[in-house]
Amino acid sequence: MQKSMLVESIRYSARCQECGAEAELWGVQALAGEVLRWDVESMCPACGFALAVCGGELPEELRDRLLSEHGRARLRVTLPTKNAAVMRVLRRELRIGLDGVRGLLEQVLAGQYSGTLPEMEFLARKLRASGIEAAASRTVD
Repeated sequence: MQKSMLVESIRYSARCQECGAEAELWGVQALAGEVLRWDVESMCPACGFALAVCGGELPEELRDRLLSEHGRARLRVTLPTKNAAVMRVLRRELRIGLDGVRGLLEQVLAGQYSGTLPEMEFLARKLRASGIEAAASRTVD
């Protein structure tokens, strides 16, 4: 079964790094199947300078803009659940140690762990693939 694509995007302006004029930027975070991706493209209407950047960890500035524009999503698991299985998935996918995952597990079980919708759906898909009922949903803060 093919997984659907989930995309969040933001449009904003910033100073062109070539001429200093106001440039348009488009930032995207997408969950394509099992892969979490991001990119930022910019275009300066004054000088024509264009740039596309992607890869690696989602830049904090882009993440903050996406959260500000779209709001937070929460990761929820259906209780009761196998805590050890949830911890294994979180440790593997978030690359955190045993000490850090315990606090994170408490947040997940309480429905308080949040981030962008693509990030939370990524974790929910990984949890579901491990047999844990999980969902990502937008929150109202």
